[in-house]
Amino acid sequence: MKWNRTLLMFAVTGMLSGCSRHIHSNSFFFVQMADTQFGFFEDNRSFEKETVNFEKAIAEANRLKPEFVVVCGDLVNKPGDAHQIAEYKRIVSKLNPAIRLYNVAGNHDVENVPTPASLESYRKNFGADYYSLTAGNLIAIVLNSSLMKDPDSAAAEALQQDKWLRSELEKTVNVPGKTIMVFQHHSLFLDHPDEKDQYFNFPGPKRKKYLQLFHQFNVEYVFAGHYHRNATGRDGDLEMVTTGPVGRPLGLDPSGFRIITIDSGVVKHRYYGLDNLPQAGRDARTTPP
Repeated sequence: MKWNRTLLMFAVTGMLSGCSRHIHSNSFFFVQMADTQFGFFEDNRSFEKETVNFEKAIAEANRLKPEFVVVCGDLVNKPGDAHQIAEYKRIVSKLNPAIRLYNVAGNHDVENVPTPASLESYRKNFGADYYSLTAGNLIAIVLNSSLMKDPDSAAAEALQQDKWLRSELEKTVNVPGKTIMVFQHHSLFLDHPDEKDQYFNFPGPKRKKYLQLFHQFNVEYVFAGHYHRNATGRDGDLEMVTTGPVGRPLGLDPSGFRIITIDSGVVKHRYYGLDNLPQAGRDARTTPP
């Protein structure tokens, strides 16, 4: 059986729960993208604008050479749409094979209220919807935040993810010098942990539940998308970072992506428009978030 590169990439990177890459250096950078959302610009009539943006984003990632790229959900606009999924995969196949790709499930990928059927479809097309990865001293956990936010139609799946999450966090307790991050689609909060509930954040009780859990295990950063704008906020030692879209913006922030650098445990990050990216990814280390 002959595998083409797109199929091989999705089999190796996204489909394996607990996939990891060990980097000997503790000084590196990676790219966080969000909301490629093929079809959103033209209400699913076409996706030419998303194609232009994502091809540019992948080309820039190839030029910058990050350790990995993580795409924080809403890969497509219409859940299960074969043409949108195919275009996402076609462009992803252009990513340098030396750069790992990590997909994250968004509400437009698994529905606002995910079901066993929508989860099965996502996993068939994109791989696991929750898993962990490592890079240097970074321990990162990828979550399906739609299951966390609206679990009613897939309660067993949500419970399974929650049990797995606690188990993964417990494994980090005795790891020295670690930095723990979470990647998901929805933001727990945008600006403040006590802000009012709205479409773009977690409901208060569930927000509190996961914040308590993350604090218990010293999670320092949660990176998300969904908002189609940038926002940052803190809850004590935890920073909530919401990243603007590769696809269609809904505010003043342009289409772009975030560069995150880790240098001996010191994390810095900055969002760049697709037409305003630095000459080198490590340049973000010297620039405030």
